[in-house]
Amino acid sequence: MQIDFTHKQSAHCENGVVSNLMRHNGFEVSEPMVFGIGSGLLFSYLPFIKVNYAPVFTYRVMPGLVFNRFAKRVGVKVKREKFKDPKKAKERLDQNLSDNNPVGLQVGVYNLIYFPDEYRFHFNAHNMVVYGKENGNYLISDPVMEDVTTLTEKQLEKVRFAKGAFAPKGHIYYPISFPQKLELETAIIKGIKHTCRDMLAPAPIVGVRAMRWVAKNIKKWPKKLGTKKANHYLGQIVRMQEEIGTGGGGFRYIYAAFLQEASDVLRNEKLKDFSKEMTQIGDAWRDFALEASRIYKNRSGQLENYDSISDQLMSIAQREEAFFKALRKAV
Repeated sequence: MQIDFTHKQSAHCENGVVSNLMRHNGFEVSEPMVFGIGSGLLFSYLPFIKVNYAPVFTYRVMPGLVFNRFAKRVGVKVKREKFKDPKKAKERLDQNLSDNNPVGLQVGVYNLIYFPDEYRFHFNAHNMVVYGKENGNYLISDPVMEDVTTLTEKQLEKVRFAKGAFAPKGHIYYPISFPQKLELETAIIKGIKHTCRDMLAPAPIVGVRAMRWVAKNIKKWPKKLGTKKANHYLGQIVRMQEEIGTGGGGFRYIYAAFLQEASDVLRNEKLKDFSKEMTQIGDAWRDFALEASRIYKNRSGQLENYDSISDQLMSIAQREEAFFKALRKAV
């Protein structure tokens, strides 16, 4: 039982799943276009939620929102289900496969055996496509991997019902109806405006305000938490930024590609300039991550080092605030 499904590697899992499922159903939509229309770009600081004994720093919206927003804005209907019983979750998956319908799954990363060891930690918001089953093994199209792979029934059940924050609970999703044509123009504008609202929100835990809050806290961590814990928190920022599905810098590059593509669709040349500027902001995020990693890998607790990267993050926040204010006016 194998569906004729084309695997295409992507930079981020949810974007890739959506793009690949849309392509399978006859709609050629790029990963950046999915991400931009789905308003996936964000920065959020959630100190009250701990993952790996450190606060959550996220550079994207909550899992599932990209597909939901994208689908709503282009007129696609999506079916989602979660389960308490692994047996029922398996039955529903097998039924879709027998109906020749590839499906998206939300899974935990820690027990994905095909992931390199350094990327296997407790993170439950990964996405993949299951497109068939042969000899008791499920055929897996994981968009962040170069090639397709397989998981046994037990291995797939384990990642579908991973425990902890954002537990997937057997989450399965797939599109069930489509418009005759995707009206991208209106969807692009809605997507851009939503991202601008998120990044400029008055709440302290999202957008540029959250970036400034983190920057201020970075200066306090060595004295308040001690070197070991401060370095662990700093490592968490970099891990969330650079290792969990492209993170801060990578998401900025994807958004830059979206603006480049959107410029042609909307016939708005200004968006090409915004694309170039967002690429430069992505470079600044990568520089920040590099400097931060040097500090925590060397186990340094020197205050001037923390002050320096705090200033870097403040500068990025200032650039992003100006960027999204100008982008909001441009559309």
